Amino acid sequence: MAALRIAIVAGESSGDTLGAALIEALRALVPDIEFTGVAGPQMRAAGCHALLEAEQLSVIGLVEVLPHLPRLLRLRARLADDIASLRPHVFIGVDYQQFNLGLALRLKRLGITTVQYVSPQVWAWRQGRVRTMVRAYDLVLCLLPFEPAFYSAHALNALFVGHPLADQIPLQSDRGAARASLGLAAQDTVLALLPGSREAEVRRLSKPFLGAARLLAQRRPGLKIVAPMAGPLVRAQFEHALQQHAPRPDVQVLDGQARTALSAADVALVASGTATLEALLCRCPMVVAYRVGALSALLARGLGFTGLPYFSLPNLLASEPLVPEFSQQAVEPEGLARALEHSLDDAARRAYLQRRFELIHESLRQNGAALAASAVLQLLRARSGVGVERESQRESGGNGGHGH
Repeated sequence: MAALRIAIVAGESSGDTLGAALIEALRALVPDIEFTGVAGPQMRAAGCHALLEAEQLSVIGLVEVLPHLPRLLRLRARLADDIASLRPHVFIGVDYQQFNLGLALRLKRLGITTVQYVSPQVWAWRQGRVRTMVRAYDLVLCLLPFEPAFYSAHALNALFVGHPLADQIPLQSDRGAARASLGLAAQDTVLALLPGSREAEVRRLSKPFLGAARLLAQRRPGLKIVAPMAGPLVRAQFEHALQQHAPRPDVQVLDGQARTALSAADVALVASGTATLEALLCRCPMVVAYRVGALSALLARGLGFTGLPYFSLPNLLASEPLVPEFSQQAVEPEGLARALEHSLDDAARRAYLQRRFELIHESLRQNGAALAASAVLQLLRARSGVGVERESQRESGGNGGHGH
């Protein structure tokens, strides 16, 4: 029998991480499996043949995407043709929802089974998009526990699979080992700066983040500052901002190592996104910031993008304001520095955060990549039975649960 063929598309750093974990989990169940699509470095390392590199698709903001739109549409059209010619058994879109939605619509019309891994936040804004999703997808794999109920009300097959990061990061971090690996002492006060994984994001947030770090360092002599960078392009953007900043704070810039930095830190200043979940799972108290261009923010308000009381993942998961949030014009050094200082000083609040973070970690720890892989193969078995016999035999032989 021919190998199982999977087309998989991720457009950002967080999607690349999820996609790589899913590839490895699928290959553990069906060894002779072929992956082709849009892949970042982790997915490529996991064995995905890249028709395009994920870095070519990374754009943030509503207005900011407009100059790139003709290029992105051309890439998507070409990609749809390339994937269609491969006749994959399933197409999996990993996050990057707007790009993948149009791709899935076209591929499903050709009779290809389609899956979206990571739900778009349709439950928060523009709920009408779910009608398009019903036409585009056979299955939505959700990372957050409250999402399947929303899709169930719209007759779209959805499954909560937990978050792979919750499986990858241990329930108890080793702060001492993390600090030792970064050359930090046990008694140091450590601030981690994570200004984002995309160039536009880092360009907007570096200056206020560095300003806040400088203020905090002035108030707390001996403060150690670490800044893990998601890749060389954003590192160059951040280091440019660091060179321009006066007076310049003393920052240890790292290539990757976000989890090590977050495990070592007493507090983090983090761009809204998956990094906030990573901070939570590393038990690091944080202050969260979000900033897009002014016109993008105006359009977002007009389109109803701000339908929830919170925008950061820790607060959404907890249904309470666990961590301070700053957006748009509020992202300025003095306010950020005050929030960071309060987080360092309030011992009772820090203890409460540790308990809440642990409970959330446990709720998301579902062996997510394996559960997602099984769901994809079960969908294929239900639709055609193609290429999943060995996985079926493995399950019937006892494959263990997906519990915590």
